[in-house]
Amino acid sequence: MLAAFLFLTMVAHAQEVGSIRGILYDRDFEVPLALAEVTAIETGRSVRTGDQGAFLLAELAPGAYTLVFAKEGYVRVVRADVVVTAGQLTDVGVISLSGEFTDMEEFVVEDLLQLGAGAEAALLDLRFEAPALLDSISAELMSRAGASDAASALRLVAGATVQDGKSAVIRGLPDRYVSSQLNGVRLPSADEDKRAVELDQFPAAVIESIQVSKTFTPDQQGDASGGAVDVRLRGIPDETVLRLKLQYSYNDQAAGRDDFLSYDGGGIDAWGSDDGSRDVQTGNLGGNWDGAVGVSETEAPVDWKGSFDAGRKWELANGMKLGAFTSLYYERDSFFVDDAVQDSLWLSPGNTTLTPEAIQGTVQDGDFKTALYDVTQATQGVQWGGLGTLGLESEAHRLGLTYLYTRTTEDTATLAEDTRGKEFFFPGYDPDDPNGPGNNSNDRRAAPYNRQETLEYTERTVDSLQLFGSHRLPLDSRRIGSFTFKAPELSWIGALSSADLDQPDKRQFGTLFLPESFNPQLPGIEPPVWVPFPPSANVNLGNLQRIFKTIEEESTAYGVDLKWPFEQWAGHEGYLQLGLYQDKVDRSFDQDTFSNFGDLSAQFAGDFDDFWSESFPFEDHPITASDFDVDYEGDLDVSATYAMLDLPLSEPLSVVAGLRFEATDIRIVNDPEALAFWFPPGGSTIQDLDPGDADVDFGQDDVLPAIGLKYEPIERLILHASYAETVARQTFKELTPILQQEYLGGPIFFGNPELEMSALQNYDLRLDWTPYEGGFVSVSWFKKIIDDPIEYVQKLVNFTYTTPVNYPGGELDGYEVEMRQNLGRFHEGLDAFSLGANATFIDSEVELTQDEIDDFILLGVPRTTRDMTATPEHLYNLYLTYDLPDLGAQFAIFYTVEGDKLVAGGGNSVGNFVPDIYAKEFGTLNLSFSYRLSRHLSLGAQLKNLTNPEIEEVYRSEYLPGDSTRESYTKGREYSFGLSVNL
Repeated sequence: MLAAFLFLTMVAHAQEVGSIRGILYDRDFEVPLALAEVTAIETGRSVRTGDQGAFLLAELAPGAYTLVFAKEGYVRVVRADVVVTAGQLTDVGVISLSGEFTDMEEFVVEDLLQLGAGAEAALLDLRFEAPALLDSISAELMSRAGASDAASALRLVAGATVQDGKSAVIRGLPDRYVSSQLNGVRLPSADEDKRAVELDQFPAAVIESIQVSKTFTPDQQGDASGGAVDVRLRGIPDETVLRLKLQYSYNDQAAGRDDFLSYDGGGIDAWGSDDGSRDVQTGNLGGNWDGAVGVSETEAPVDWKGSFDAGRKWELANGMKLGAFTSLYYERDSFFVDDAVQDSLWLSPGNTTLTPEAIQGTVQDGDFKTALYDVTQATQGVQWGGLGTLGLESEAHRLGLTYLYTRTTEDTATLAEDTRGKEFFFPGYDPDDPNGPGNNSNDRRAAPYNRQETLEYTERTVDSLQLFGSHRLPLDSRRIGSFTFKAPELSWIGALSSADLDQPDKRQFGTLFLPESFNPQLPGIEPPVWVPFPPSANVNLGNLQRIFKTIEEESTAYGVDLKWPFEQWAGHEGYLQLGLYQDKVDRSFDQDTFSNFGDLSAQFAGDFDDFWSESFPFEDHPITASDFDVDYEGDLDVSATYAMLDLPLSEPLSVVAGLRFEATDIRIVNDPEALAFWFPPGGSTIQDLDPGDADVDFGQDDVLPAIGLKYEPIERLILHASYAETVARQTFKELTPILQQEYLGGPIFFGNPELEMSALQNYDLRLDWTPYEGGFVSVSWFKKIIDDPIEYVQKLVNFTYTTPVNYPGGELDGYEVEMRQNLGRFHEGLDAFSLGANATFIDSEVELTQDEIDDFILLGVPRTTRDMTATPEHLYNLYLTYDLPDLGAQFAIFYTVEGDKLVAGGGNSVGNFVPDIYAKEFGTLNLSFSYRLSRHLSLGAQLKNLTNPEIEEVYRSEYLPGDSTRESYTKGREYSFGLSVNL
C-alpha cells in the first residue's frame, strides 16, 4: 500500500544532498585502518571504514560539518568545517590515526570548540554553493531579531519586505511575481484578491530557516520572477530534544486598557473557533436579527504565547535510523490604535490644493458627505497549531512525512467618525448653535457628521501533509567520453494542502448626525437626530449590512527530480538534472449579503455622543437577503517539465543552464444570484448576468530558459551572472468580469477576461566575497523588463470602478549591498561583537495605457508613466549582536527601514484628479536579550518597535506642493519577557 501511495503521489523538490568520502590510515604502520568509526557531529550519523580504510558518508544536507575519526586503541582526530555541497562529493583525502600514546589533546579540544559555528554559518556556505542567488535567515537570527512569524522575519533579508503585513515582496516585485512555498511546495491561499501565501500564519516556533532565491532556475516555478520564498520547517533533531517556552507580552497602546473596543458577543474563545452565535439566522429572515451592530468598550486581553518541542532519533538494525519531532505552539495577541486618520481627498478643477472628496452628492447641490475619518480600532487574535515529522533513513535512502496545521483567528472592532468635513466647508462650525453656518435647513446635510462601525471576525486555517524521499540508485559509475557519471539520485515530494477563510457575519453600520437647526418654515428648532447612512447611493440599500463569506482552496502538488552527478576532466564535478512538476488548485468562493433594505426613513433622536447602534438591535429593522452576490468555482492547473545542467568549463568557471516547459490552465464557473450583473468585454453598459455568461477558460504554454555563470577566480570570492525568462499570472478575481464588492456599496471591482499573463526578462549580477573568517561582503545588480504588466486602473461610467489591465510595459532595476563582520578582527576585546548590514536601492516604472494618458491630459496633469505599486525606493537593515557563550548571554539590536513606495496609482474620479498614494518611509528598532540561568533554564526579553514611528500614507503629485495625509497611525511599543526550559 505504501509503494502504491508513493507511485500515485509522484512528488518533487526533495532536499538536495551531498556526500563525504575519505580513507583512514594507521599513522605508525602506514596501512589502511579497517572498522574505524567516522561520525558527523552535527547529524550524529556514523559509518565504519572498509577493509581498505575507505568510508562514505552519504545523504548529507549542504553545510559545514565536523567529523570525528575514532577506533579503540587510537587517539581520535577531529576535522572541522568540512563543507558539503548540494549534488557533489567532498573528498577529505587520507586521515591518519596515531596510537593512543600520542599526545594530541590540544588539537582535539580546539577543534571541538569550533562547533559553535551555528546555523548562520551553514546557511552562508549554502549561499556560496547554490546555483541560484540565495539569501537565508536562520531560526537563530529570527529569534534574536524578535521575529514572531515568517512575515516579520522576511524583512531581515536584503531586498525583501511584505505587503499588507502578509505576502512577500522581493526586490520590489509583489505577490504575483513571487513564489512562496513551504518545504519547497507551493501552498494554496484563502486570500480573496491574490494567490499569495499569507506568511503571518507560520510562527517562528516551527521554522528552521527562510530561504529566498532571487534568480530563476528551471527547477523553480515559472512565476518566481522576483524570487522564491521557501519557509523550511524544523526537521528531526540530531539529539534528543524536550523544550518548553513561555512568554508574556505588553503593548503600551493596548495592554491594561478598560476602553478596548469590542462588541456584545465579541472576542475569541481559547481555541479561536466560533461558537455558532455568528451563524446565518435564516429562520428569522424578514425579522430582526440578534447580535450587536456597533462597538462597545471592554478590558484589553492579556498577551502571551508558549511552545513545546519534543524529538529524538533511534538506531535500528542494519544501519537504519528512525526519527520523530513535534512542535506545538499557542499565542494570544492584541492591537489597539486610537490616533488613526483616514482621509479621502481629490483635486477639483480650478483648485491648486486638495479638498475633501464629496461622496453621495456634490458640493454644488449642498447634499453630500465626506470621508475624513478619525479612527479607533482594536484587534485581538489567537494563533495555534502544530508540526509533526517522521523520518526513516539508511545510507542510500531517506523517507519523511511532515504535517503542519495552523489556525489564525482575529476579531476586529472599528469606530470611524467624520467631524472634520463639516469644519472644512464651514470654518468655525459650532454644532450647538442651531442658527450658525452649516446648521440651517439648507446646509444641514452638507458634509454632516457621520459614524461608521465595523465588526469583523475572521478564521484562517492552513494544513499541509507532505511525503518526501530521496534515493541513491544502485548503479555503478560509468565513463562516457570525458565524463564519469556516478550513481544517480532520485528525489520526490508530494503534498495535499488546504487553506480556508471563514468570515461569519461581518457587520457594518453607518449613520449620519443632523444637529439642532433653525427651520424658518416651521418656524422653530429641529432637534438633533441620527439618520441612516447607506454605503452607496442605492435608494434600496439599508445602513446595516451583514456579510457571510467563505473561501476554500485545496491543492495537490507532486514532482520528481532525477539528478545525475558526474566528474569531468581534472575531477571537476557537475550534474544533469531532469524533473517534472504538477500543481492543481481548486477554489470555492461563497458570499451571502443581508441588509435592512428600504429602511431609510428610520431615525434615532439623540446627541452626537449617543450611539444609535446601542438601541438599533431592539428596534424594528427587518433583515432580508440581497440578490446581487456571485459565487464561483475556480481551477488552476500548472504542469511543468524541465532539464538543467551544471557544467564546469574550467577550474574557476562553471555554467548552469536549462529550460522549463510550463503549461497554465485557469477555469472559472460563476453562480450568480437573480439580480447580479456584469460588464461584457468591450461593452460600455452593465447587463444582467445569466449563468455561463462570464465563465472563464484561459490557457497558455511557456518555454522558460535560464542560464547562469559562476566564476571563482580565488577561493571564497564568487561572481554570479544570470539571465532568465519568467511569467506572472492572473488571479481568479482578476479574470472574472462580474461586479465584485467586499460589501454592498463598497468599492466596485470588475475583472477582465481578456487579461493576459505577463512575461519577464531577468538580469542579475552578484559578487560574494569572504576575505577572512568572520567577514563577508556582497554587491548585486538586478534588472527586470516586464511585458504586459498587470496593474489596476479606475474607470468611470455612471459610477467609478476598478479593473485590471495589461500595461504596455514596465521596468525595474536596482542594487543590493550586504556585509557581515566580526569586530574581533579589529580589536581582541571586541571578539564577542558581530555587525551586519544590507541596503537595497530600487528604481521602477510602468508605461500607462493610452486611455489613462488621455484622462490625465483632460485633467490638466499630463503623464505617461508612474512607479510600480508596492515597490519601495530603498530598504535598510542594520544589526549588532553580542555573544558570551561561557555565560550563556546574548544581546542583539536590529534596525530596519522601508522607504517610500506607491500604494495606488492616481486617476480620474467623476472629473476630479486623485493623486498617487504613497506609503512613507519608516524605521523600526528591536532589541533582544537572553541569559542562561542554569544548564536547563534560560531567561529572555524582547523590546519591539521602540521608536514607535508614525506609519503614514500620503497623496503625492509633481503638480501639488508637498504631501497630504491619506492615512496615519502608530502600532505601539511591545515588551516581552520569556522563560525557556530545555531538557
